[in-house]
This record gives sequence, structure tokens and C-alpha cells, in this order.
Amino acid sequence: MTGMDTTGAHDADLKKELSATLHARRELGNEYESALVDSFLEKVDQRIDGSVERRVRRQLAEQQMVAARDSRGPKSTDTFGERFGFAIVSLVLAIPLSAIGAGMAGLPGLIVAWGGIVGVNAFQASRGTGLLFGRRHRGPGQDSDAWED
Repeated sequence: MTGMDTTGAHDADLKKELSATLHARRELGNEYESALVDSFLEKVDQRIDGSVERRVRRQLAEQQMVAARDSRGPKSTDTFGERFGFAIVSLVLAIPLSAIGAGMAGLPGLIVAWGGIVGVNAFQASRGTGLLFGRRHRGPGQDSDAWED
């Protein structure tokens, strides 16, 4: 069941409860009206409390998952296989880029194409080591925008 189906079921249940309360009021009379209304409102409060509790638990679980992901760090992006794969792909793409650059603008186009290839690879290689911009480091008591040199 999705959240919309659950909400619709709760609304139908509340309508049934209200209908039963109104029917009981008609049968029992005005002297029991306040007790019937209090009983109905208590049921509504219980449903609201249950809904709020489920939402709070869901948000806490999401926050714990985010915190767990952050604590693991960017290990998967610093692997040798990814860097090697990136270098291979860039060299494979260098062939058509060189042809396009040389065909359109001659030697200056070839130089620009290879400058871009070298620049992209240099940036990718320095990203994992922290040489270019420094590595982001979050320690206890530091805000998340602190940089480590």
C-alpha cells in the first residue's frame, strides 16, 4: 500500500467512526453528546499521533542513512581502476577530437584539442590526491566548509 492508499483508508475509517458516533448520539440522546464527542476526538488524536510518530521515525532513519553515507567518505572515486578507465576513455576519444581539431583549424586546433585532453586528465588525477584544490576535511567541531591544505 502506498501513502495515498493509507491516507484514504484512514479517512474512510474516520468517516465510519464519525457516522457511528452521530448514530449513537441520535439513539442515546443529548446527555451523552459530550462523552461521544470526547471519544471521537480521542480516536482522531491517536491517529494523528501515530502519523506524526511514523513521519518522525522515517526522518530520523533518513538522517541516519545520510550520516552513515557521509562517514564512509569518497572511497569509490579514488580507486585506481576508475582513474585508469578515465585515462583510457580520454585517449580513445582523443583520436576523433584530434581529427576534428586538425581538420577544422589545422595545427592550432590540434594543440587546443590535446590541451583540453591533458587538462581534463590532470584535473581528474589531482581530484583524488587533493593536490589541485586541497582535500575537504570535516572534523569534530568544524563546519562543513573547512578546507585542509
